[in-house]
Amino acid sequence: MVLKLKRFIIGVLTAFSAVLLLNACGGGSGGSSGSGGSALPGFEVKMLVGSALQDFCTQAGDRFNSQKPKLPSGQEYHITCEAEGSGDAVAKMVSLAEQFKAGTLPADSPEFPTLLSVDGEIYQGILVSRINQLFPGQNYIPEITDSPLLANSPMVFMAPADLAAGLRKVDDLFKTLVTAKTHREIDPASQPLPVHYVQTAPTKSNSGLQTLVAQYASVSGKRPEQITVADVKRHTADVKAIQEKITRYGVSTHSLAKAMVQNGTFWASIGSVYESSVIAANTGLQPGQAKYEAIYPQATFSSNMRLILPKAPWISDPEKAAAEQIIAFMQSPEAQQIATDLGLRPGTPGVALGAKFSPEFGVNPQAKYDSYRPPQPQVVEAMLTDWEQNAKKPSLVAIVVDSSGSMAGDKMPAVQSTLQNYIKALTPNDRIALIDFDSAIRAPILADGSPAGQTKGLEFISSLGVEGGTSLYDASLYARNWLQQNLRPNAINAVLVLTDGEDSALASRLTN
Repeated sequence: MVLKLKRFIIGVLTAFSAVLLLNACGGGSGGSSGSGGSALPGFEVKMLVGSALQDFCTQAGDRFNSQKPKLPSGQEYHITCEAEGSGDAVAKMVSLAEQFKAGTLPADSPEFPTLLSVDGEIYQGILVSRINQLFPGQNYIPEITDSPLLANSPMVFMAPADLAAGLRKVDDLFKTLVTAKTHREIDPASQPLPVHYVQTAPTKSNSGLQTLVAQYASVSGKRPEQITVADVKRHTADVKAIQEKITRYGVSTHSLAKAMVQNGTFWASIGSVYESSVIAANTGLQPGQAKYEAIYPQATFSSNMRLILPKAPWISDPEKAAAEQIIAFMQSPEAQQIATDLGLRPGTPGVALGAKFSPEFGVNPQAKYDSYRPPQPQVVEAMLTDWEQNAKKPSLVAIVVDSSGSMAGDKMPAVQSTLQNYIKALTPNDRIALIDFDSAIRAPILADGSPAGQTKGLEFISSLGVEGGTSLYDASLYARNWLQQNLRPNAINAVLVLTDGEDSALASRLTN
């Protein structure tokens, strides 16, 4: 069940806001391998992956399951795939480990994934560090180089073709973005277009975290592995200057890249994304949509996507044996071809790149760059803390929640769970206005990232009931008008609408 964000809001709000789309039903962004909802034979081997590997996991998992895998003992099993943002995947794994340590979650709980990947080596380093803090000396999560490589996709800048040529003239684009406010300041031959920059949130997404680290590397003049905690403090002001060009923080990298193509340069003129996201965004362009191109920095992260098999008490011997078979398949030419068809570079030597690795899809198959290595985990933690507290661009989001009768059943609990996670993730720079509606529209409840503000938001969630009709258009226009009257200067101003149905009141129509 997908909660629909009515498309008309994009039209009426583009002058002053970003619009977010949440898929709040079904418990998140994950999916299971296997089609038609039919039960798969044998025991489950759960794979928890970052969003960059979601399609690969699902397609390769389906291919593997079709082979009806068995252990040498004859025991059957199957793969399921669950996808989260990399930061959320790490937080989930750490939470499960904490519950196991406290004795509230048994080792054989089906909540534990057998295999996981977090889309890159920085978040993998954080996972290793956090689990080692819980279980000193146990080494439950293998070191980065001990985890087999599935695929990679370098971090690039993404821009429309008419701007990309000017951006390629710059040796260090992040350093230029500290001061440049227009594309003409970057390249005198470019348009006098304001720089509208987008990236994903580093606390949620691997691409966002790699982008943040690359920004610190640029402004400090050091390689990531050389950066210290003191360097982070010293250079946060310059990173904040880059972040001030942000027009929105994306939820997933592919969806952000596709939104750039759909909404044009006044929505976003530069984005930090995976190379594979450029390919995905240029796939199936509609008439009138411009092609976007990848700009490869001189130094960038390769986004090495590794498959992690914990050496932990929650991995049983049959699960371990099955996982080893799965790893062998995922690195096989058959599975690696699936990865390259999706725009990922293969992790196994000798596998040819897919047909979409071409200028037609905005990328350079022969791109050369210096590959960054991850900073120390404590340095990454300092970057994330300073980003949340100081560098992150402030926001004001009007969240419109449908509490009409059609939200009965499992829909409202799904919305409440989504909102709870959203509110818990608010930082001191974030403000929200919570507006619920059925036949009537209720006044905004204001909350923020402070403890008191989060409590206020959680109380709103608990108070939600379901009844009445659906004044969707009126509620959306009410939120638009409220936001126009309360715009937060130098901030991301947005409207988010969560609904499952059509307007039943019709006081306002789409054309209004």
